[in-house]
Amino acid sequence: MVRQRRKRTAAALSIISNSGLVAAKAAVGIVSGSVSVLSEAAHSATDLVASLIAFFSVRVSDTPPDAEHPYGHGKIEGVSGLLEALLIFAAAFYIIYEAIHRIINHHGQPPTFDAGLVVMGISAATNFGLSRYLARVARETDSLALQADAEHLTTDVYTSVGVFVGLVLARLTHLSWIDPVAGLGVAILIIHTGYRLTRHSMKPLLDARLPSEEEQRIKDILNHDARVLGYHKLRTRKSGSQRHADVHVLIDDASTLLEAHDLTEELEDHVRTTLPDININIHIEPYHAEMQHQREAHGLSQEQANPKIVANAPTSGTGKEH
Repeated sequence: MVRQRRKRTAAALSIISNSGLVAAKAAVGIVSGSVSVLSEAAHSATDLVASLIAFFSVRVSDTPPDAEHPYGHGKIEGVSGLLEALLIFAAAFYIIYEAIHRIINHHGQPPTFDAGLVVMGISAATNFGLSRYLARVARETDSLALQADAEHLTTDVYTSVGVFVGLVLARLTHLSWIDPVAGLGVAILIIHTGYRLTRHSMKPLLDARLPSEEEQRIKDILNHDARVLGYHKLRTRKSGSQRHADVHVLIDDASTLLEAHDLTEELEDHVRTTLPDININIHIEPYHAEMQHQREAHGLSQEQANPKIVANAPTSGTGKEH
């Protein structure tokens, strides 16, 4: 509950901050006539939309599973991250368009308005602090939506600094092409950020496995329990901040149903203690019966048919899928 409240508070703070920056940049841009400041106002507007998306997604992702969504709603955070990445790309291409247009059709004096410099400085400082805060909360709560919002605000820091430097240099040198060229450089950095965010957001949507170190924690629990004679078909994935795993565990054929049940509960509780927000499902199988099935049905040798031996091999930790 505390984690959910922290995520929602961080997302709400982002909305408030971006709303103020959009209003300030738009007002200064209109009064001063600075195209670069107006472009930044448009960019901050995409930040505001991204913040609204993040706020919506962290609320939905924390909704408990229901009949229509038995695995919960965590993947909405992946969708949110992908949408924010698209907004980052849109902002970058808009800046490129404006920069090229101004280089080709430059005319008049470069902007010399102090208000533009002030609002860009405030924007860069505000978004830098807010993006670091959002990134920290995202790490602590394992929220992809907040991480995407932090990445988005980081791009706004780059663009604000770029516009600020461009305004300063244009004012000092009276060279009108400096401002748009600086914008092109900033756009390249933004595209790189959007690419990284897209890759990160796609992983949970495609049911990518958990990081190797997290899977290894599950394997260590299974490998170090003497009652576990083997295991295979370990599968993991992530949905928002929720982790999911299932595995087939082999135990002594003579074990009673109650013993199998107690072992399952112990193993699942141990995994839940080791990895936060994980839903683990263990399927119990009789060891010797399963070994015989593997040899007869799949033609595996004794070593190949022993999942625990395969699990300890350096090349694979889950055994062979059948």
